[in-house]
Amino acid sequence: MTMMTGAEIVIRCLQEEKVEYVFGYPGGSVLHIYDELFKQDQIKHILVRHEQAAVHAADGLARSSKRVGVALVTSGPGATNAVTGIATAYMDSIPLVVLTGQVPTFYIGQDAFQECDTVGITRHCVKHNFLVKDVRDLAITLKKAFYIASTGRPGPVVVDIPKDITAAKCKFEYPAEIQMRSYNPIIKGHSGQIKKAVNLLLGAKRPMIYTGGGVILSNAAEQLTTLTRRLGFPITNTLMGLGAYPATDAQFLGMPGMHGTVEANMAMQHCDVLLAIGTRFDDRVIGNPEDFCSIPRKIIHVDIDPSSISKRVRVDVPIVGNVADVLEEMIQLLEAEQGKTNIADWWKQIGGWQSKQCMKYSMGKEIMPQFVIEKLWEVTGGNAIVTSDVGQHQMWAAQYYKFDQPRRWLNSGGLGTMGVGLPYAMGAALANPDRQIACVTGDGSIQMNIQELSTAKQFGMPIKIINLNNRYLGMVRQWQEMFYDRRYSHTYMDSLPDFVKLAEAYGHVGIRVDKPEDVEPALRKAFVDHKDDLVFLDIRTTREANVFPMVAAGKGLSDMVLADEER
Repeated sequence: MTMMTGAEIVIRCLQEEKVEYVFGYPGGSVLHIYDELFKQDQIKHILVRHEQAAVHAADGLARSSKRVGVALVTSGPGATNAVTGIATAYMDSIPLVVLTGQVPTFYIGQDAFQECDTVGITRHCVKHNFLVKDVRDLAITLKKAFYIASTGRPGPVVVDIPKDITAAKCKFEYPAEIQMRSYNPIIKGHSGQIKKAVNLLLGAKRPMIYTGGGVILSNAAEQLTTLTRRLGFPITNTLMGLGAYPATDAQFLGMPGMHGTVEANMAMQHCDVLLAIGTRFDDRVIGNPEDFCSIPRKIIHVDIDPSSISKRVRVDVPIVGNVADVLEEMIQLLEAEQGKTNIADWWKQIGGWQSKQCMKYSMGKEIMPQFVIEKLWEVTGGNAIVTSDVGQHQMWAAQYYKFDQPRRWLNSGGLGTMGVGLPYAMGAALANPDRQIACVTGDGSIQMNIQELSTAKQFGMPIKIINLNNRYLGMVRQWQEMFYDRRYSHTYMDSLPDFVKLAEAYGHVGIRVDKPEDVEPALRKAFVDHKDDLVFLDIRTTREANVFPMVAAGKGLSDMVLADEER
């Protein structure tokens, strides 16, 4: 065991965890760590232009791969700037380790320069956090951080490291494995409950499978596909679960919820057995819980987090365990059964809902945003990693880009954070260097972290930015139109920059698109002619297009407004 400084220990621990990229921004409290980063070449540091973007980029790397994302920021404003990124990852259960600098231990509590209570500030938006007060605890704390972040229900872990700890020395030892008496996530589901669930499924007349991001986080897409095809049941993936089951498959009914399809929502509402997997019955999916529970049904809920079960909706068969393991056991039980459920009448009823063609839209002389997403899917062959910001463009991307594989759709679902799209794309580009990366954004969202165009230039990230520019804060404007008598209070973006010139000022390629017939050629130019460049496509869409279908807040899933019923 060699004597090392705390800063050296941090770098060695990251190397032991096989961390390839650290996203960060230097400052006084982390200078010892940055000095050690400079002395090695195993870990690549990505210098962002804002700490929020550092955490979002680490988040994007984690979402698009099976790795833990890592961010490094300084104390005080560095840590507080990172909080939005931490909260975003927490709401969507993304595994991150965020290293924050802190003032020396002997200054803590004295309102020292750039001091803040990082542990207190982040306590409610992390899976766990630590303040390291002794250099001898540093290595084991970092081991715990990576273990906690990546196991059970994943989430962000903050490690707050005072500057004097990074200068102090101790013998270095990094454990190969870790056991924590207070933290033992359940992996295997209860066999009796799983058997009860399978019997319910086989006896169903109107079954429905409802899955969320937990399927993707547990890398269970293969098991979910096998189970769903074996049963022959209809299935829906939430916003966070898109790609867990192929969207081009006939059994897929589209996304459920506030902007879900008629067939997905009506099947959710009228099924007699609902199999919920890795999802949490949140308000944007089931609408009003009283309305949702007004029709009797049996609910099976599979989730690794026991606190998610029966939190909003009472379930009949709770199964706590890792989704992949539980589904594997379900498949084995089904293979032992010879019979198959006859649900022809149920599929006929679903066909009636599908005949409403709730995703249709009308084309005019202006560019429809839905058309842009459809063309993006065609040009990329449905194989791109698509990131989005938050708003109308997010919903259109989710509705019209058919995701057939997991970890291809990155967006902020739980917190709804504007500004994530470009940093997510940066993290995804580094984690997936051979894949096309498309960032679907809006004229409001892109400006929240647009400074990261500089980072993308420095590190040669060939991201394609599709800016659906309607000169409004579109989703807020839609709500103001529908519920506030068109009083568009502060949603009109009347001083937008010239995005093409702005992209060029950062050293990238800018393309402006004004006509529907130019959309596909512009996309092909971006992805083919400029495949190695960052291209900013400023696409001027029709100004007041709305996202439909829509279930208004507080309403039930049956109370949907379609495009031809717009009022």
